[in-house]
Amino acid sequence: MRTTIELTEEQRALLHAIAARRGWRGYSRVVQEAIDFYLKHHAEAESARRLLLDRKGAWSADEAERTRKALRELRASWPREREPDDAAASS
Repeated sequence: MRTTIELTEEQRALLHAIAARRGWRGYSRVVQEAIDFYLKHHAEAESARRLLLDRKGAWSADEAERTRKALRELRASWPREREPDDAAASS
């Protein structure tokens, strides 16, 4: 199906460059790929969001607090990256 979209000159030039690198005359296939990619990932993100919302309230308040506490303790025990000055000072 044909349609009209508004592009900036820079977008048009970049689309032509991508198409040319692939050996394609026009950039319609590049636009189709971009739309397919967007729609697929948008749908996946929506699905993940819905799954998370469906899980809301699945844990009791006590379970949630225990998990928060365990995560805080775990994060506190993670090794910290040394600053470049720290590494030079210990040499």
